[in-house]
Order: sequence, then C-alpha cells, then structure tokens
Amino acid sequence: MWRAILLAVALTAPAARAATQDTTPAPPSHAATAHPATTQPTTTHADTHAHTAKHEHKPAHPTASAAHPAHTAAKPAVPLPAAAAPAPAPVAAAPAKPPQDPNKGTVTGLPIPRFVSLRTDDVNLRSGPGTRYPIEWVYKRRDLPVEVEREFEVWRLVRDPEGVKGWVHQATLTGRRSFFVTGGEQVMRESASDTAAPVAKVEAGVVGRIRECPASSGWCQVQVGDVRGWLKREAFWGTLPDEAVGG
Repeated sequence: MWRAILLAVALTAPAARAATQDTTPAPPSHAATAHPATTQPTTTHADTHAHTAKHEHKPAHPTASAAHPAHTAAKPAVPLPAAAAPAPAPVAAAPAKPPQDPNKGTVTGLPIPRFVSLRTDDVNLRSGPGTRYPIEWVYKRRDLPVEVEREFEVWRLVRDPEGVKGWVHQATLTGRRSFFVTGGEQVMRESASDTAAPVAKVEAGVVGRIRECPASSGWCQVQVGDVRGWLKREAFWGTLPDEAVGG
C-alpha cells in the first residue's frame, strides 16, 4: 500500500511543478543578477503579461545608456555635398576701342583740319586715295599751302586756295607753313601795325613762308624771297582763325 501511495505522488509532482513554472513569470534579468536569493511572489497570468509589456518599453540600464552614446540609436548619415566644379576663368573682354576724334587724323593723330604745303613743283592731285584713281590736276607750285581734311593710309584729302579738293600722297607734302596772297595788292610792314613803315608790296597769288603768327593776333610775320615783314591775316590764305604758328 505504501508503495502505491509513493508511486502516485511521484507521478503527480512534476505536473504540479510544471503548472507552477508556466504561471510564474521570470524576474527581470537585473533583479535576478543583483539579488539571487530573493524570489518574486507568484502572480497571475494577466499580471505577468502587463508587467512584461511595461518592462519591455523601459531601458534596462538608463544610466549606462546616457554614459555610453554608442548604445544610442545611430544618426542617419548626412551625404556630403558634391564638390563644386571650378568656375571657368573669365574671358578677358577685348578693350573697347575709343571713339575716333573727328578733330584728329585717323593715321597720324594730328589736328584735322591743318595746313601743310607742297614739297615739290610736281604734285599729282587724284580723284581718290590710290594710284588707280585718275589724276585730275598737276600742281607746279612748290610751297603752295593746302589744307588737309582727311587721312587714309598714305593718302591725304586736301583743299587748295581756290577750293579745289583731291587726294595727294603724303610724301608730296611737308609741314612747312606757307601763305598765298588773296585779293588785290597787299602791303608788308615793319611791325604788326597799320601805321608801321611799309617794307614791300605783294600781288595776289604770291606765295611766301610764314615765320610767326601770335595766337589771336590779326598779324603774321612772313617772308617772300629775302624780304621779311608783317602782313595781316585777312590778306592771305594759309592759317586757321586765331591759330598760333611758329614763334
């Protein structure tokens, strides 16, 4: 009989332990580690689920998480901006060409208009700036004053005392200043005064050289042959109004 009772106890004991283990939740890992001798009271199955759900949302070691940033969630990688391509070097703009001064020659930069004189006794006056243009006139008057009005390469557009215009080569001109007597007979005097003693009389068409013309003066010192004297500007052609020459 005692053997039968012991056999019955042996068969029912594991089942009771298994039921107890199924209904008793495992204590938190840190509690078990810190206090192995302490046991948790038996709880119901519903309390086990509530406790477990609440426990799963708490950090196991808050202090450790704060002390070790490596335990925190990794921040998303921020892509670096692509290296900007170097800006192309600015292309230097061609310097603006200054506007042409209408009062200066396009070739020499000398004043326009200006007076010069014929270099020789044989100067061709052409209809255009080039040898392909026909000759319209041949001057046989060395030192005749002409007025330069335009420049084109080696050619100059000139006007003579009678208003005739044409193109001559620059090699046939000189910067020497001369005059051409206009009107009737004119008187050269010893000084720039109407009351000064006369030194010579010159006819219309006479050509001579200008020695000096003070600026804004109505008189110029001139020379015809070996004779020097003063002549009124209004008596000849070969200077601009109030132009200073020589001196």
